[in-house]
Formats: sequence, structure tokens, C-alpha cells
Amino acid sequence: MVSLTVFILLFAPALCSAAEPVHLPLTRRSGRVRTAQDHFAAADRARARFNFSYRIVQLEAHSKRCHKLRGHRPGRRRQLFFDGQHRHTVRIPVRPQTFNVILDTGSSDLFVLDSTCSQCSNAPLFDSSKSSTFSQQQTNKPTIISYGSGSVEGFIGTDTVTMGSFTVSSQTFLTVEALDQGLIEGSVSGLIGLAFQGLAETASPPFWQALATGNKLSTPEMAFQLLRSQSADDQPGGTFTLGGTNSSLFTGNVEFHDLVNASPPTFWQIQLQAVTVQGNSVSISTGNAAISAIDTGTTAIGGPTDDVKAIYAAIPNSAPVNQRGGQGFFQFPCSTDVNVTLSFGGQAWPISSQDMNLGPVEQGSSMCAGAIFDLTLGSNAGGGGPSWVIGDTFLKNVYSVFRQNPMSVGFAQLASSGSPAGNDGGATSARLPGSPPLPSGSGSNPSSAPNSSSKMHATTISGPLSVLVALVSIFVAVL
Repeated sequence: MVSLTVFILLFAPALCSAAEPVHLPLTRRSGRVRTAQDHFAAADRARARFNFSYRIVQLEAHSKRCHKLRGHRPGRRRQLFFDGQHRHTVRIPVRPQTFNVILDTGSSDLFVLDSTCSQCSNAPLFDSSKSSTFSQQQTNKPTIISYGSGSVEGFIGTDTVTMGSFTVSSQTFLTVEALDQGLIEGSVSGLIGLAFQGLAETASPPFWQALATGNKLSTPEMAFQLLRSQSADDQPGGTFTLGGTNSSLFTGNVEFHDLVNASPPTFWQIQLQAVTVQGNSVSISTGNAAISAIDTGTTAIGGPTDDVKAIYAAIPNSAPVNQRGGQGFFQFPCSTDVNVTLSFGGQAWPISSQDMNLGPVEQGSSMCAGAIFDLTLGSNAGGGGPSWVIGDTFLKNVYSVFRQNPMSVGFAQLASSGSPAGNDGGATSARLPGSPPLPSGSGSNPSSAPNSSSKMHATTISGPLSVLVALVSIFVAVL
């Protein structure tokens, strides 16, 4: 039996270079019960992120080393929407230590809070002196990543980073020594960007992209099932699958749509083709004005001025919000069930009426703010950038898949355990992280590339593992 164990340890890594997908439970923290003013502020941050408004962000505090070395170096703006954060852990070999990081398909950098950060005492901090594999980039200036809601500042380094069973041995990330107040809260230690290298301030491949190009994923896909938040406490936030899909969380096919403006890719961008409101089609813009960024880090849905006006014109008794800070938002009677569908060239995907309602525009009001807001405020998108940002208001109603080859985003109908009717914060993943998916039907659009969604019965053994089992059987027979 000892010999058999040694055999497996020696040969299994070589045979299983492309690991099966892992299914990681997400934790969501709302922070507190949100008001309409919170949503108005989040919309302003979204506009800053996609360059539809301009606001200079100054870092409020610096570490001693950053203050001494930094000089003036403006950073490109990204956006963190911490009012809708979905997070899991990454491991860096600090004996080893785990860090809660927010998963964001709208950015590309990984950062963790450093032990020298004096404003970060509530979260686990990264101590590079305890890692023998850490290497800091030699530079005399710190790196700043500026977001619509603040900035982080620190130094670029590399180390071994693990999420689930997947590891990148030389992952580049930012060790943050200073940040703006309120940007990171609670037990969150950082963020992992899941967009493309073209957005990365560190100029390095994101974690998922390093895995995909290194052929460490059996299927070059990521997928999300997002749950609704019902309180301000830590709670189940859904399931993130890396390296495939989780077939117990959706039914039918995954309808894939190729990315636009993908040379080189930046955001996960596809074109919005059609919108219905209360069962009636609404005329929307086409071409560049229909380019949509699919973003797990955004709470609501933003769109071009004329399109948003057309959507609310189809809702009885709706009107622009006249409260302070509510520019670009619309309101409707709280008793109205607003039924909206979005189509990206195939199926019309419905949004639950509870997701379309952000709550009263002010305490005691009978009018509620709608979850689709004017992102552009009359501006035109420049450089082929998105005019729409499709956030959690939509993504909570579908199973979303992000695929590297061919580059595309797909949507599927949620299974009953994760459907809008049952998606009240109590549903969780159907099994433990890392276990294989349960059986289901075809999981990708037949008109797209061959089925790349990993769907394997819980008792089925295939691929490198089947070869390993056969070799073990032969070895045992020889014994």
C-alpha cells in the first residue's frame, strides 16, 4: 500500500496538469441596508469608471515609504462597488495565510493589504517577510490604482497565489500600503480582477488569464451564480466556478455571445440587442451605443440617456428623480411591478421586478427608484468603450459564464435552487467546493464553439484521471 501511495504522488501531477473545475462558495456583505442615496452615489462612481464624468481622486493617506517615494503619478480610474461585493479567498504562502478578496469582472488587478498599512487593521494583512517566495519589483515609485470611489497605493510584487485548487506560482499583484478611507471594510483584504490584461495597472495577466494561458484549466471558463442580499450581515452570496461551469445551478443551454472590441480585450463587452418593458418592445440604440460591459462589481444597470428615457416612458406614472444626487435616475409608484427583459441577440432574459425596484427615493415616499439609470448623461462613448454596464440587477437573474476561447459571455436559465423565485439569499451551492458537477443536459450554445462547459456526472471518471486509474489498476495487478 505504501508503494501504491508513492506511485500516485509521483505520477498524478503529470497526468492532471489541467485540473477539473472548482466550485467556490461566495460570501456577500452589504455593509448596511442601502438607501436610494447609496444607489445614486454608486451610479456616480460607475460614470467615473467609464469616463462619463470626471472627478479627481486624491489619496487621503500614504504610508511613510509611499510618501517618500511617490511623486506625482496619476493612475487610471477603476471602480469598486463594495455595496455589492461577492468574495472568496486566495492563499499566499505566508505560513500560509488566506485573504478575503472581492471578485470583480470589471477590473484586472489583484491587490492585497500590506502589513505596513496603518488604516487596515480590521482585515488580515500580507507580510512579505514571512514568505520565502515573494519578490518585489525593483522601483523607486509606488503604483497607484485610482477608482471612482478612491485609490490604493503600494508596490508591485510576485508570489505564489492559490484559489481553490488552482495555483499560479509567479502571480503579480499590488501590496497596498495606503488607501482612501472606506474603500476596504470589514474582513476584506483586497480584490481580484477577472477582466483582461489590457485593463491591468500592473500590466500583468490577471490570475484567471494566467491559469488559462498556462493550460491549467480543463475548460477556459469562469461562471457565477449570484444571490440576493437580504441583510447587512455576512451571508451566502452564491457560487463561483473556476475552470468550467456548475451544471446543478442552471438548466438548458448556455447562450454565448462573442466579445466586441476584443483586439485587445479589456472589459467583458457584448452588444445589447433588444429590451422589452411590461411586455412591449422598446427602441434602443445600436452600434457602439449598444456595447455593454458585463460587470459583477456593479450593483445596478446603466445605459445611454435616450435608451433609459425610452425604458421609463413605457412604465406608467414614472418620472425623473428630483432628489439631491439622483441625476439620471427615474422613479415609479412602489406598487408597480416593473417587468424588463434584456436580449443580447438570442433569448430575452427577464429581470425580477424586485431587482428593478431599489426602494423608496426617500423615507416614507410612495415612489421608488428604478434600477436602470442614465450612465452617459448625454455623452457619447469614446474609443469603442461601453455605453451600458450590466451589473447585479441583471446577473442575479441568470447563470453567467465568461469564456476565454472563443472570447465570449454566456447566459443560462437558473436552476430551481438559484432561480429568481428562490434566490432570496438562502440558496447555496448544491455541494462542497471542488466536487464535480451533477448531470445535466447540454450546457453551451450549439451554434457556438464545441461544448466547453465541463459537465461530468459525480461518479464519472474521465480525462487524465481515468488514465491514472488504469495505471494504478495495472500496478496493483503486477503486485
